[in-house]
Amino acid sequence: MKYKVGIGYDVHRLGEGDGLVLGGIVVPSGLCSVGHSDADCLIHAIIDAMLGAANLRDIGFQYPDSNPDYKGIDSKRLLADAFKKITDKGYKIENIDSTICLQTPKVGKYIGQMQQCLAEILNLDTEDLTIKATTTEKLGFVGNSSGIAAYAVCLLSRD
Repeated sequence: MKYKVGIGYDVHRLGEGDGLVLGGIVVPSGLCSVGHSDADCLIHAIIDAMLGAANLRDIGFQYPDSNPDYKGIDSKRLLADAFKKITDKGYKIENIDSTICLQTPKVGKYIGQMQQCLAEILNLDTEDLTIKATTTEKLGFVGNSSGIAAYAVCLLSRD
């Protein structure tokens, strides 16, 4: 058995809106992420970790924002496609660990819904998909609520 690890990171600017797309769900908020796609920061970090572990470069290479096909796209579709890319190479996801960095809104009560949504797409048990949330204690662009960041680590295996 061969194991490979990938690390993902994503950041998006926050603006006024009617809900924050995060982890495949909409978190009620007066804020939204700003980006070329639906700007789901958590999914983007997870995709980056998956692609990196499988030596498929990164989200910007696979789904460039210069391609109009990805304008406004639901990131769950990108996640499903990235999952297909890694499984086509013979990889299986063993575990994903992720962290959302966001000052507001508080997202802890939505983590279960995010886990369920993402686990279904990735054919994982929610036990193998960890999502954590933290703030930056009001420091930096996350702390002043002008942005959101997410980190993810993905462990893949292949016979």
